[in-house]
Formats: sequence, C-alpha cells, structure tokens
Amino acid sequence: MASVDSLPTDTPSMALPGLGRALVSAGKLGQKAAEDLYRKAQSSRTSFIAELTGSGAVSPYDLAHTMSTAFAAPLLDLDAIDVNRLPTELLDPKICADYRIVVLSKRNNRLIVATADPADQQAAEKIKFATQMGVDWVIAEYDKLSKLVDVRTTSANEAMENIVGDVEFDDLAAESAVTDTAEKATEVDDAPVVKFLHKMLIDAFNMRASDLHFEPYEHQYRVRFRIDGELREIASPPVAIKDKLASRIKVISRMDISEKRVPQDGRMKLKIGPDRVIDFRVSTLPTLFGEKIVIRILDPSSAKLGIDALGYEPEEKERLLNAISRPYGMVLVTGPTGSGKTVSLYTCLNILNKPGVNISTAEDPSEINLPGVNQVNMNEKAGLTFAVALKAFLRQDPDVIMVGEIRDLETADISIKAAQTGHLVLSTLHTNDAPTTLTRMMNMGIPTFNIASSVILITAQRLARRLCATCKAPLDVPRKALLEAGYKPEELDGTWTPYKPVGCSACNNGYKGRVGIYQVMPISEEIQRIILRGGSALDIAQQASKEGVRSLRESGLLKVKLGLTSLEEVLSVTNE
Repeated sequence: MASVDSLPTDTPSMALPGLGRALVSAGKLGQKAAEDLYRKAQSSRTSFIAELTGSGAVSPYDLAHTMSTAFAAPLLDLDAIDVNRLPTELLDPKICADYRIVVLSKRNNRLIVATADPADQQAAEKIKFATQMGVDWVIAEYDKLSKLVDVRTTSANEAMENIVGDVEFDDLAAESAVTDTAEKATEVDDAPVVKFLHKMLIDAFNMRASDLHFEPYEHQYRVRFRIDGELREIASPPVAIKDKLASRIKVISRMDISEKRVPQDGRMKLKIGPDRVIDFRVSTLPTLFGEKIVIRILDPSSAKLGIDALGYEPEEKERLLNAISRPYGMVLVTGPTGSGKTVSLYTCLNILNKPGVNISTAEDPSEINLPGVNQVNMNEKAGLTFAVALKAFLRQDPDVIMVGEIRDLETADISIKAAQTGHLVLSTLHTNDAPTTLTRMMNMGIPTFNIASSVILITAQRLARRLCATCKAPLDVPRKALLEAGYKPEELDGTWTPYKPVGCSACNNGYKGRVGIYQVMPISEEIQRIILRGGSALDIAQQASKEGVRSLRESGLLKVKLGLTSLEEVLSVTNE
C-alpha cells in the first residue's frame, strides 16, 4: 500500500493541486488545460476532480489508471466488492461524503481507504485527525466511488423512521445556526426533520434532479423529484412533519414563518463538500392541507459546461456564435417552461463575459450567479420592473443586456430600441417554435419594421431525455412508422438504427440526463421581407426551411439517428 507520506514530488512545480500536476506529468492533460479547469473549479466552487471528470477532459477510468501509476497505489474495481461487508464504524460518514472516500478495511494502525484523488492532503489529514490512524490509499474510479458513497449514506427511509409526531424543533436555534459557510449547531443537526431535509437535498443533487416537491395532503405527505423532466415519488414521510418541515425550509430561506396564507419566495444554500456550495430557489404555496413547497436546484456549473455540452449541431452552433458575436441586435430563445432557456442564455453570457464587455441582466429572479455580470432581480412591489431596469441599463453604458423574459409591449419596445442603438440584447419568449415567435411579437403590437431591423436570430428549444449509453438497445421500427414520424425516404438507407430505453442500475428507466433539441433560425433578408409585409408563421417557416433551418421535429429526428435519444421521446417533446 502506498502511504500518503510517500507521494511523488517530481511533478511540475506550479500552482496546481497534486492531482493536476500528476495528470500533466503523465501527459494526460496539457498544462494550460489543467490550469483553466482548475480556475473553473475555483470560480464555480466545485472540486477539481469533479470539474475534470464532469467536463470530459479526463475519463474516470483514465484518471484512476493514471493516479495508480503516478502514486504507486493499487487499483480497485469497486464493482467487484461486496458493499455490505465494508466497515461502517471506522470513519464518520460525513467525512466520507465530503471527500468522496470509502474505508475498505483496517490493518494494524492504518486505514485502507478508496479514493480517486490520492494527492488530497486535506482528506488525509482529516482522516488522521478523526481516527488517529495512518492512511493507505487504494485508487478507484471517481464515478463508481461517488455512487458507492451515496449508497452508504443513510437512506431516506431510515431517516423517516426516526421522525415522530412529537419531535421538538427549535426554529430559532436553526436560524442562528444557518449561515453560508458556518457548520450547523450540533443540537440542530440532531433534529430528525433537519436530517430528513438535508438527506432529501443531497439525494436530489446526486440524482441530478432539477426540482424537489414537498406536497401535503389530508392523509398523506409525499416528496417528489423531477429527474430528467419527469416527476418521481421518492418518499412518503409522516403527515405530522409537514408544519415542522415547512418551518425549517422557510427559516433557512429567510421567509416569514408566521405567514402561511400567501405564497412566498426565498433562496438558500447547501454546502455539499469542502469546496462546493449549491444554491436553491424556494417557493411556497398555501394549499388545502398545508403549504406545498417547491425547491429548484440552481447549479452554477450548468452554465459553464460550454456550448458543445448543450447538444447543438455544428451548423446550429455556428449560427448562434455568429449572432452573439454581432455588436448589436436581438437574440431570442424560446420554448416552454423547463426547456433549458436560462442555461442557454447563460452559456452565451459566459462566452461574452470578458473584462472589456459590460453585461447587465434583468431577471425574475436571477437563477445562476455569474461573476463579472451585473445581475438585477425584479421587485414589482418596489416598482422595479423589467421596463424600469432596462431604462436604467441604457444609462449604465452597457454592451450586452439580458432580459429574463419579454412579457409586455413596454419591455419589448425598450429591448428593441436597445438592440437598434448599438447593444446586443438577449431575451426569452414563451412560444412553440422560431417562426411563431415573430408573429407573436407582431400580435403584441410591435411594428413590423422594428422586428425586422432588430431581431437577428431566434432559437427554439426543447429538452429530450438522453438514452443511457450502457443499456440502450436497437429497436426494429417499421419503415412506414419512420416516414410518418417525419423522416424522408432517402434518410432510411439502412446505415443506422433507432434505439430504445431498457433500464439498468446506472440510469432512470433507460434514460440518463437530457439533450437539447434546437431550431436555430437566423433572420435573413428574405425573412425580413416576409415580416415587413406581415407574413404568417407558415410563410416564415417555409422560407426558413429553404434556407436550411431544421424544424424542431427534424432536429429531434437527427438526434434519434445519432443514437442520443429515442423516437418515442422525440415525438413526445416535439408534438407537432
């Protein structure tokens, strides 16, 4: 076993952590790439190893093999071990969760610990301090290790078994204990309701959920997660905890716990590791049997994945990048709620976010914090509306303006004037596709010449569930069904096959994650002419098709050909 005291020291001397230096020395990562990823991890407050594997710069498999060689430590396949026989009392589970480590065994006065980052001296020191024992590292793949750590934490059912109707819960103690960086007080951590809420938030994050729903009914209380766009019931705690749970959530979200008659909005943070903090947006709604609470997970790293991770095809990506590189004009992103419009906008802002560019955003509310961008939350009670904020922005020497949503004629009018006077304006609208966006703007009362002279590109989008690469299976679909779905006869040449979801331990019913389906429509001179003569959405769609713009259905069918999603999923999300 390799001791933490015998780590190699012949890696490049630079301001990278040991993991990064080892990868650079092994030739698995360029020095500049490593530094860029490390800076990204610091700015988004994620761990370096999570940034490495999450960005795809290094696969968990390659990382494990490189670390095993570089640190002369054994390599272990966690799939080959019986997790039920692992020791549970040798190390605090919180340390294991924070540092993504698993204790395998004890030998004399040393612990044998599985890790993906043997260069993490902080983890080693934490273990030594907590156990008064030395550490021998065994290397494991980061994704398998994280999954095992999550499995070994207290299950939601176990947490619920500890919740009883007469639990005393001190809201004031909780309020004094919650800060952005401080640890919760011991007496608050011991409260079963607090443990249950913490467990739900951690589970939701690990399961890549976008929202948590806490729903009280007369004889039932249920918790559901929205995972890959679908709601799934996760837990059914006792009805008696509904008031205590609502109070806890409202306290840490800085809401009024005495007000239960009207909806409220708030935000909270959760520290899920030594260098990772996740924001949550909280909304309460009074119902017949208590307050329903929905918590939206706001992961800043989602806006920093890069445009390639969103699923744009090469020509669609080129059109979008060309549009946002223009010095002025309006770029609109359209689609229903939950279609990923905010992430798309922030991905564009992240590309534009440079020291020489002044960017201001007006949102209701700001979902993703982006350093270097001046973000303003709307407050209609105080008179701060989109229109008021936009007027203020124009006096602030802006280069790029982002409006969360164009909801009325006044906001649209100011946005268009900004786009016509030397500013790049990004915004969203709730429409079905790109062509209908233009007719919707006409129906709002915006003059056609203003639309034609300001809008330079419209992107309509949907999110489809991505097939699990591990278990997806070929599907025999009749030619007639493919033609009815929208494929052209020349596309059915037999060189590709559609896939279907199967389901395995690594996914959710055959799907894992989501992929974007896009209709990226630049406003050409011919489309401008159609707008000026008051043409219909059908006229615009026909011209866009002539210019090579795919409809949402065609874009989705291409994703099926590439094996990224299923035909059933595309037909569902592009219901034309």
